[in-house]
Amino acid sequence: MKALAIAFVFSLLCSVPVLAAPDQLEEILKEQTKARQEEKAKEIERQEQIENLKRDSDLNQSQQKLDQLKQSRPEPTRRAPQAAETQRQLDQLKNDQQLQRLQNDQQINRIQREADPLRQQQQIEGLQRQQRIDSLQDQIRRNQVQQDLNRQLQHQNLPH
Repeated sequence: MKALAIAFVFSLLCSVPVLAAPDQLEEILKEQTKARQEEKAKEIERQEQIENLKRDSDLNQSQQKLDQLKQSRPEPTRRAPQAAETQRQLDQLKNDQQLQRLQNDQQINRIQREADPLRQQQQIEGLQRQQRIDSLQDQIRRNQVQQDLNRQLQHQNLPH
């Protein structure tokens, strides 16, 4: 009887780690998934920061060219509206980009708080797609402003 009791306790003790192992494995997998998702969110933030620096640099160069254009010689009255419009476009680009940064930061914060890893992954992928679209749209707008500036510079350099 005593041998039977010992065998029973022994069998229980041997089965506990086997039962605990799948739970531990699942917990480890959840932690790894969460760590990967957090790393992806951080990577999105880094990419966004790099893109923001590039956009800022492009806008600053355009602003410098516009300022040089304005200072190089007094503009005839017909060119003043062109420079004012270009300045308005640059200011609007800066404002739009600042707003986009704030919205992206909020979205990244929401994604990081998401408890469901699958949903978090979907949100990360959606944010990445939207950032690519926004980046291309910003590039188009910056190119348009740059073309306007180049036309103004060429027109100004023509002999009068």
